[in-house]
Amino acid sequence: MVDIPYPLTTQRLILRRFHTDDLDAYYAYQRLPDTARYLYGEARSYAQCMARIAQYVEGTFSGPGDWATFAISVQGEQELVGEIALKWNTGGKPEGQGTPERVGEIGWTLAPAAQGLGYATEAAKAVLELAMKQLDFYRVEARLDARNHASAAICERLGMRSEGVLLNNMYLKGEWTSEAVYAVVRGE
Repeated sequence: MVDIPYPLTTQRLILRRFHTDDLDAYYAYQRLPDTARYLYGEARSYAQCMARIAQYVEGTFSGPGDWATFAISVQGEQELVGEIALKWNTGGKPEGQGTPERVGEIGWTLAPAAQGLGYATEAAKAVLELAMKQLDFYRVEARLDARNHASAAICERLGMRSEGVLLNNMYLKGEWTSEAVYAVVRGE
């Protein structure tokens, strides 16, 4: 198991473990169709949010397929304004063969009131630094709906390279959608 050094702090944010008190604030933005617009699933019910929070509270980061999920709060405030997650994907250098090199994926969702303030960029920068500098990740990518221009701009601000667009590769929410892939690789 990899130890995630909760909390991470930035100039304005605290990236901490989720706790059960986050449920109402999480549900407040996860229930909105606009929040789910570019996500894989539909807006979430209260019960779905409860299950997600339980996963985040109890989750471990011990191998491929696991997620390290951070609750985003503004420093000096406890209320949740969003989340950011790092997924440990398959394809890296295996554990037990010298220094492991992992590959992963990063993603974020913010409450509407927290969007446009630079919080996602600030949080993603901290999580990318954690992944690349402390957790021996070799590559981290972001996969997003190609119409999600706000997240594409965040990827570009982070210095992630656009690797291309997979045209109409997923049928989601009643339509074919294209997926943009951005990545950062150690040493670039």
